[in-house]
Amino acid sequence: MELDQLDRAIIRELVEDARATYAEIGQRVGLSAPAVKRRVDRLQEKGAIKGFTVRVDPAALGWTTEAYVELFCRGKTSPADIATAVARNPEVVSACTITGEADALLHIRATDMRHVEQVIERIAAEEFVVRTKSSIVLSRLVDTPLPTS
Repeated sequence: MELDQLDRAIIRELVEDARATYAEIGQRVGLSAPAVKRRVDRLQEKGAIKGFTVRVDPAALGWTTEAYVELFCRGKTSPADIATAVARNPEVVSACTITGEADALLHIRATDMRHVEQVIERIAAEEFVVRTKSSIVLSRLVDTPLPTS
């Protein structure tokens, strides 16, 4: 999908403040409000914009502990099988297949260390999991939205 400079500018404005009006965005990017709306609608139809959401501080909800967990799986476990199993755990906020020795990397958010341990125990109990390797996040140094240019 090809995005021009105006599309990128609109997306950048929405990333900064998804509640901005089309008129506010238009003023900043040099378009009328209806032109911004048409472009946003087109960007949604094309799938460049997946939706609008709010960014919440996880600590405000009590999710103060996070970890990254490497999964080492048996034989030829498919990514779909891994995805199905880990998706049953709401504490898994992202999961991806990776290069290297591990088969997948999970990002877990939890209320405390015991909660992290319980999540890892549930995941390790999956029949295809051989072992896990965990790293606990001490402090988040950089946490920015996706770059738009």
